[in-house]
Amino acid sequence: MPPGPHDSLEDDEPDFIEALVVDIGPEAAGGRLDKALATAAPDLSRARIQALMAEGRITFASEVVTDGSSKAREGFYLIAVPEPLPAEPQAEAIPLTVLFEDAHLIVVDKPAGMTVHPAPGNQTGTLVNALLHHCGNSLSGIGGVLRPGIVHRLDKDTSGVMVAAKSDAAHQGLSALFAAHDLERVYIALTRGRPRPPSGRVENRIGRSNADRKKMAVLKTSGRIAITDYRTQTAYGPAEQPLASRVACRLHTGRTHQIRVHLASIGAPVLGDPVYGSGPPAPVVRDAIRTTGLERQALHAAVLGFVHPITGETLRFETDLPPDMAALESELKALPGTV
Repeated sequence: MPPGPHDSLEDDEPDFIEALVVDIGPEAAGGRLDKALATAAPDLSRARIQALMAEGRITFASEVVTDGSSKAREGFYLIAVPEPLPAEPQAEAIPLTVLFEDAHLIVVDKPAGMTVHPAPGNQTGTLVNALLHHCGNSLSGIGGVLRPGIVHRLDKDTSGVMVAAKSDAAHQGLSALFAAHDLERVYIALTRGRPRPPSGRVENRIGRSNADRKKMAVLKTSGRIAITDYRTQTAYGPAEQPLASRVACRLHTGRTHQIRVHLASIGAPVLGDPVYGSGPPAPVVRDAIRTTGLERQALHAAVLGFVHPITGETLRFETDLPPDMAALESELKALPGTV
């Protein structure tokens, strides 16, 4: 599938920008603008206000204001405050489960709970920190200082197979594969109920929700095309109304939260998903989750297959469910009515 005009090599969460509305009252109008704004927004220093002006991040009545020495006008100013950039990541001796490694790339089985790359408020303990220690100077920097070698991502609480580049040539080759979706990517999800229909394709547009900007949603016109093929491998509980299922999902695109959004849209949200769960599972399934101690969405990137961008070798990696999901699956198999 060739890359489209809206495809990117990475589908990370975009940086959130706080929209700060500052009300300048009549008593402050006429005074120096940067001073008035700093007084009305005490969390921002006068120097910070001036820097934001220089970046074009302060507007009045949709007009960008850039002169801090101009007179303040009575009314509402909008300040777009970006998140601070994280510091350059440092190498950390974090154990990695390495599935494959050569001079050009490394394939790992990422555990649940590990963030892929640093972000504000989460600058240590990431996969990048671990790779910097493991790979040393060989880690590619073409992806940027903060994301060296990274060409795709998994959510923090999704486990499974990931590949990272160790050379610029490999980074470019892997990026091209992901842009063209010329890889095999299969995820295993444990879901509430069973998808309707049990197998098929979900193809729609995914973008940021208009109701909650921290969530993704299926959209009618905006957003980007997202395609997932899915197949129910096992249904747990009564055949006429399963209480949970094991579902294999094959990605044809790589949008943020794609599988979680798509499965929820067909009535089978991923178990343990705090964002797209849309209601509790049956009491016996809740008991199984509590018994096994699952504390995240039950989603695992089980298969990653691709052609090595340098050697041309066909590579395919498949990993078993991690212990928390395997324990939950064992409990689900014991539900009454399961065949």
